[in-house]
Amino acid sequence: MTQGAAKVVDEFVPHPVKDQLPGIDVCVNSNPSWAESIILGFQHYLVMLGTTVIIPTTIVPLMGGGNKEKAEVIQTLLFVSGVNTLLQTLFGTRLPVVIGGSYTFIVPAIFVVLNNRYSTYTDPHQRFLKSMRGIQGAVLVSSILPILVGLLGVWRLVVRFLSPLSAVPLVTLVGLGLYGLAFPLVAKCIEIGLPELIILIILSQYIPYTIKSKQFTYERFVVLVSVAIVWAYAALLTLAGAYKNSPPQTQISCRVDRAGLVGGASWIKFPYPFQWGSPTFDAGEASVMIAAAFVALIESTGTYIAAARFGSATHIPPSVLSRGAGWLGIGILLDGLFGTASGSTASVENAGLLALTRVGSRRVIQISAGFMLFFSVLGKFGAVLASIPLPIVGALYCILFAYMASAGFSLLQFCNLNSFRTKFIIGFSFFMGLSVPQYFNNYVLISGHGPVRTGSQWFNKIMEVIFTSQATVAAFVAIFLDCTVARKHGSTRRDSGRHWWEKFRYFNRDPRSAGILLASLGSYKIFPLDLTMDSSH
Repeated sequence: MTQGAAKVVDEFVPHPVKDQLPGIDVCVNSNPSWAESIILGFQHYLVMLGTTVIIPTTIVPLMGGGNKEKAEVIQTLLFVSGVNTLLQTLFGTRLPVVIGGSYTFIVPAIFVVLNNRYSTYTDPHQRFLKSMRGIQGAVLVSSILPILVGLLGVWRLVVRFLSPLSAVPLVTLVGLGLYGLAFPLVAKCIEIGLPELIILIILSQYIPYTIKSKQFTYERFVVLVSVAIVWAYAALLTLAGAYKNSPPQTQISCRVDRAGLVGGASWIKFPYPFQWGSPTFDAGEASVMIAAAFVALIESTGTYIAAARFGSATHIPPSVLSRGAGWLGIGILLDGLFGTASGSTASVENAGLLALTRVGSRRVIQISAGFMLFFSVLGKFGAVLASIPLPIVGALYCILFAYMASAGFSLLQFCNLNSFRTKFIIGFSFFMGLSVPQYFNNYVLISGHGPVRTGSQWFNKIMEVIFTSQATVAAFVAIFLDCTVARKHGSTRRDSGRHWWEKFRYFNRDPRSAGILLASLGSYKIFPLDLTMDSSH
């Protein structure tokens, strides 16, 4: 065949299916230099700070706490996140995922805080302690669900129903479902948030194609560079008095000296179990928190799949996902013991950062856990970084959540997109995954309560927690349809892409599956990874 004829043929050949994502500079088991690893680890720490600050900032004032209590809860959440991240990367899925606070637990936490039994306390600090103990008790009970379904292997049986087709809406809506935390945060101070978004896009997407250097891949550190530039710009605006006469809400969003964390944080503080007192238990509150743990488990599964993709690993076997679920439950147990006012989940923004930097190294994530532990103990230093204006964080989310969503879309390559069955399942699950939570949210916004109204307040809240999660609703719909629509048709298995994932169902089905990790707790088989991959990646 002549060169011209070969070129014509290539133009009409579809892109081949890739079990592992190409173009990753450093895969899961490879490592950049120690200097780069430390900088990248700090960058992951910086990214996860947004969620670590937003959750206590939302919950603690409702509990009666001030800046001091808020800073202490942030320190505690940061400390437990560091421990949980190390546990997950060492003994859980062993994927490069950060385990941090979960937004899913905000609604159950508020449900606990607004309970009438806490309204009798007139002293704000006393009310804070009592409500924190109530949240602790509910979180402790909720950890039983992921621990049991994970370590007993139940979750392994559940995720076997996943196919590439049903995983697409799950993984995609884990990222897209957080759209309310991205640009709305940017818009709270558009003169800070929008420059951060623009600078980050230019540095990460345009300049690397004009400046190519194998000696120094600066695009790996664009988050640090862009945040430093815009944070300095925000500080100049603050010093120049640009917001002196602005409304209080604008000053909180735009000024760099209104977070109140530096003054409230301790110089040195070691969080410890039951630091707020003995937990209290209530069956209704625990039931609502169990629903949140269930949603966090589903969303974390989607994040694990994305992290494996961005780490250039093959699909994760169900047994590894089940083990990760069990260790996530242990992480939620630690949240309840230490009192973080929340539960844990796999961090979506840090999974997106893997794609932005093209570095999926597990060592980098473990180094970031070290930063979490270090700055949680040295409270004043950690509080300075945690005081970054939230519009800057929102701009980062616009990019990182989008990358997370793209991991789900990449799974479409395994499906038959020319099948009307595929089109219906994908379209309907996406539509319902967005429409049903929107209905619940609008109903709550207008009437102050969810559309499910029974005599049991805790049951109403359970329905609200489950059906306001876009990823959960979409996963339910997609898995049900994929397992029931034309189930016995000859092409169904191939149309759903199950034949692509079948070889990763067990460790010994594919030579790329990794070997054995000998840990102090026994022998663990780890995620599938191409062992022939050059470590210079």
